[in-house]
Amino acid sequence: MLPGAVTHEGSTGDRAALAAVFQRAVRAFELAEIPYVLIGGMASAALGRPRCSSDIDLFVMPESAPYALEVLEKAGFTTEVTNPAWLYKALRDDILVDLLFKSAGDIYLDREMLRRAKLHTVLGSEVRVIPPEDLIVIKAIVHDEETPRHWHDALALVTRRDLDWDYLLLRAARAPRRVLALLMYAVSCDLWVPSLALRKLANQVLFE
Repeated sequence: MLPGAVTHEGSTGDRAALAAVFQRAVRAFELAEIPYVLIGGMASAALGRPRCSSDIDLFVMPESAPYALEVLEKAGFTTEVTNPAWLYKALRDDILVDLLFKSAGDIYLDREMLRRAKLHTVLGSEVRVIPPEDLIVIKAIVHDEETPRHWHDALALVTRRDLDWDYLLLRAARAPRRVLALLMYAVSCDLWVPSLALRKLANQVLFE
């Protein structure tokens, strides 16, 4: 498995099974016209560094979450309301689907995130992937001692030359200190970050 790989209890890590379940889940959402984006390890792999993940993370709007879970159940998944505040789960062929409708930092899927999400081919399926700017913010927020992969996932995304820095700064309002810390660390690793972005974030953190 590649660096950053994670496994989950109840998941086999079988790539063929993962691809088949992924296709089924995405297809079910598309047919039901449920707005969603791919997040998590698969999104990190699609947008940044090579990454291995044995589960599927789909991000939906809170008002869509109950229907999305129902759609997955009808598609042959075993489902559960894991935490009514932010997370449902679905399982098929020992592959776990995390259905999230709130991320750390009180981040929700919204129309602007959807508008900016682009189609990528992941495990042979066309899927809408969260914008890299939003994923950077989420990864900066959820990073902790036990999950350093999130920090390095975010650093890989910072190296992208197509980042919309104005949009990133707008989204960073949810956690400006975390994002500033990430970007300062990126600079210490000789990664390019616009000086104006650093100044704006620093001013926000120091004078808020």
